[in-house]
Amino acid sequence: MLNEALADVAIAQAIEAWDLTAIMGGSVEHGEIRLWIEPGRIVDVCRFLHEEQGFERLSGISAIDRYPLEPRFEAIYLLHSISRNQRLTLKVALPGADPAVASVTGVWPGANWYERETFDLFGIRFDGHPDLKRIMMPENWEGHPLRRDFPVDGYKYGYQDQ
Repeated sequence: MLNEALADVAIAQAIEAWDLTAIMGGSVEHGEIRLWIEPGRIVDVCRFLHEEQGFERLSGISAIDRYPLEPRFEAIYLLHSISRNQRLTLKVALPGADPAVASVTGVWPGANWYERETFDLFGIRFDGHPDLKRIMMPENWEGHPLRRDFPVDGYKYGYQDQ
């Protein structure tokens, strides 16, 4: 059941009518719609929005690290319906221990690079991604530099005081 903030939002009503369990919460702030999606339903919700609701463009994927809170990560999907002139933000809560969510590259092939960037910088794994490897940092880089517990100076290896 939609909360009070989403009760009059047409896109939230459409998702709820399609799948009662997909939306976990949400808000409307300054005219921006944000929906929390059940992690296991993100691909199906994205496919529904793309094919049935006219969200033809994925503008980006990123994340927020809420360390030390749990769930630690939020994967954020920025959607755009050009035909409806509407934007929508989807969020998925992920644990800190093994953050993983299904890839949406099957819905929007352009998600490929956004998911690789989020994997590289935050360490969130996108299951089913066709080529999930680093895109920003060198292949031998250890860690994920946008995690809040990553050392400010980076990890230092092989240096000795002389």
